[in-house]
Amino acid sequence: MILSLFRRKKQDATIETLYGAIVAQARNPLFYRDHGVPDTVQGRFEMVVLHAFLVLHRLKEESEERRQLGQELFDMLFLDFDRGLRELGVSDTKVPKKIRQMGESFYGRVQAYDTALAGGEGETLEGALARNVLADLSGDTRVLAAYVRQAAAALAARPYESFLAGDIEFPAVPAGGRS
Repeated sequence: MILSLFRRKKQDATIETLYGAIVAQARNPLFYRDHGVPDTVQGRFEMVVLHAFLVLHRLKEESEERRQLGQELFDMLFLDFDRGLRELGVSDTKVPKKIRQMGESFYGRVQAYDTALAGGEGETLEGALARNVLADLSGDTRVLAAYVRQAAAALAARPYESFLAGDIEFPAVPAGGRS
């Protein structure tokens, strides 16, 4: 029984691949160089959360059984946040508090982005992105909001089986903006 804790599940490779795609897209230098996302720990957290939200937003439309993939992705996300905090030197006693704060931030962003995408109002999404992602208003929230809407639509068009295979693609990050 205890050995089952150390066995890898069949789906672990899929979750790692999905999470890797989220992190790779979130780290795209164009977000930081051209679109006003601060290249800081907080800025990178915001971009990982945004891209995880986009995938989880798509998966929430599936049946309860299929949504398990999203839960496993969420679990991987917070395991990675825990690992990252420890690598940054956060003490073992402070990590749980920081993870709780990150969880609260995550759920707040999910609610804001969900509401904004459901409402279809550009200003609502732009406002959420300006508050959460951009360090200052030098980034063009319209470009970032257009990217988020495009990514949500692209992921919505993908069949569940592509997620199950660990195969997701985000749209290209538009170049330009700030220099």
